[in-house]
Amino acid sequence: MTAPLEGPVVRVKRLPHGVGLPAPFYASAGAAGADVCAALPEGAALTLVTGARSLVPTGFAFAVPPGWEMQIRPRSGLALKQGVTVLNAPGTLDSDYRGELFVLLINLDNSPATLRRGDRIAQLVIAPAPQARFEEVADLDATARGEGGFGSTGISFKL
Repeated sequence: MTAPLEGPVVRVKRLPHGVGLPAPFYASAGAAGADVCAALPEGAALTLVTGARSLVPTGFAFAVPPGWEMQIRPRSGLALKQGVTVLNAPGTLDSDYRGELFVLLINLDNSPATLRRGDRIAQLVIAPAPQARFEEVADLDATARGEGGFGSTGISFKL
């Protein structure tokens, strides 16, 4: 058995409304994403009707190291069971942001979805995010694909 890969250290600040909630956690030894929970008020539910979206607080702020990003991704169980997903998936928490993490959720199901404090609403994946240097040029090198875009490697597609 091999030891798990060591990733960067992400500092986590618990906010007052995050007291009592678990810090982000990996649900299994091989999980790529750490689950994060809704920091809704105790006893207050958030109901998302079909097509509704909402910023859901997590009760935590993060310090992601420079050169890394925190991706906010949907949880497959929430999508399957209630039709709720992360609208801007994957969302990005930049290394220089220090405010609370909010998760932008949308209900794509035909029925209302109800979320409560402590429900797992997203998963957080830490990924390298180097900044590129953009260089403007007169021409680009030729490739076999060329300018073939949407559907060019399979089904035909015309705009």
